[in-house]
Amino acid sequence: MNAVTSTRFHPLRVLRVDRETADAIAVTLQPPLHAAELFRFTPGQYLTLRRVEDGEELRRSYSICAALDEGALRVGIKRVAGGRFSSWAVDHLKPGDVIEAMPPEGRFGMMPDPAAPPRTILGIACGSGITPVLSIAASVLAGEPNTRVVLLYGNRSGADIMFRTALEELKDRYLDRFAVVHVLSREKHELDSLHGRLDAARIQALLPGLVPPGAIAKAFLCGPTGLAEAATEALTALGLPHEHIHAEHFTPAPGSTPRQAPVVAPDAKPAAEADITIDGVTRRVPLAEGETVLEAGLRAGLDLPWSCRGGMCCTCRAKVTEGTVAMDTNYSLQPWELEAGFVLTCQSRPKTGHLVVDYDAA
Repeated sequence: MNAVTSTRFHPLRVLRVDRETADAIAVTLQPPLHAAELFRFTPGQYLTLRRVEDGEELRRSYSICAALDEGALRVGIKRVAGGRFSSWAVDHLKPGDVIEAMPPEGRFGMMPDPAAPPRTILGIACGSGITPVLSIAASVLAGEPNTRVVLLYGNRSGADIMFRTALEELKDRYLDRFAVVHVLSREKHELDSLHGRLDAARIQALLPGLVPPGAIAKAFLCGPTGLAEAATEALTALGLPHEHIHAEHFTPAPGSTPRQAPVVAPDAKPAAEADITIDGVTRRVPLAEGETVLEAGLRAGLDLPWSCRGGMCCTCRAKVTEGTVAMDTNYSLQPWELEAGFVLTCQSRPKTGHLVVDYDAA
C-alpha cells in the first residue's frame, strides 16, 4: 500500500495542545468541514492517527477523551518508552499543525440515554487508560440525570495522574453522582488501601464501600496488560455478570508487539490465496508462508484498515466466510464475534489453502 494515497484518512487541524503531565498531552483536533459528520463519536471510541517519518508510515490509536456535550474532538497521548509516534507528538505537536486521522472506531463505550433509570456506571483505569473512561464518565454524567459514576483510577504518583483537573471539575459539578478514588503505587497514603497496585484484591476491598456490586449496570475497564484481567476477576467474584463488563487494552502483552512483515521473494510460491472484499470490491490475493491476511493484502496494494498490529484495537477486523485461520492474539473481539467468523486480520494466518475475507461485513 502506498502510505501517501490511502483514502481512509482525513487531515485534522490541531487547535490546542494541553500538557496533562510531563509525558502526556491532550490534543484538540478540528476535522475539515466536509468530513465533520464522519468524526462524530461514541464515548469510548478512538482515532487512528498517521504520520510518515523517513518514508515509513506510522499509525497509532489514541482514545477520545472529550465529552459529547463539549462539541470538541480531543485525544490523549502519553509517551511510551521507545514510542516513535508518542514521543514525537508529546515533544513536537503544536497548534496549527495538521495530522491525518481515520474516523472514530471501536465498540468500547456507550451512548448516554437520558431516559435511563437510576443506575451506576463503574470505571476502572490505570495510566492513560483513563482517556476513554473519562469520555464515557463525563458524557454519562451530563446526559443521564439519574446515573451515578464511580471511578477507580491507578497511577504511580500524583504527578502521573492524567486529566486530574478535569476529574476534579467533574467531581465538583456532580457532587452527588460522581466518586473518584485514586490508588497510587509509588506514593504513600494515610490509608493503606489507597497505596499499591490496582489489583484484584484491592478492587475487591475498595468497591463494596463505594457501590453495591448488584447496583452496577456496566463496568468499563481500560489499562495496561493485567488490569482488565485483574478487574474482571474482582468484579465476577463480587457477583457482577461477565456480560456487564467491557474491557480495552492499550498495550500488548509481552511478546505480542507488532512485528515486521516477512520479506517475500517475487517468485515465492503462495502458501494460500484469499478473496478479500473491501469497499465493495473483491480481489484475489496470494499469501506467502507465514504471512497474515493483513500483510498479504497490504503487499498486494490493497488499502486495508489497520493500526496497532498487536491484536488490541480491532481496526483490522474482518469476517472469514470461507476457509479457516489461526489467530495469534486477540484482545478486542468479543466471543459472539469469534463465533460469527470475525477475525483480526493482523493476527490471522491461513489454515486452509483458500480464504474468503470480507472487511465490509458488519
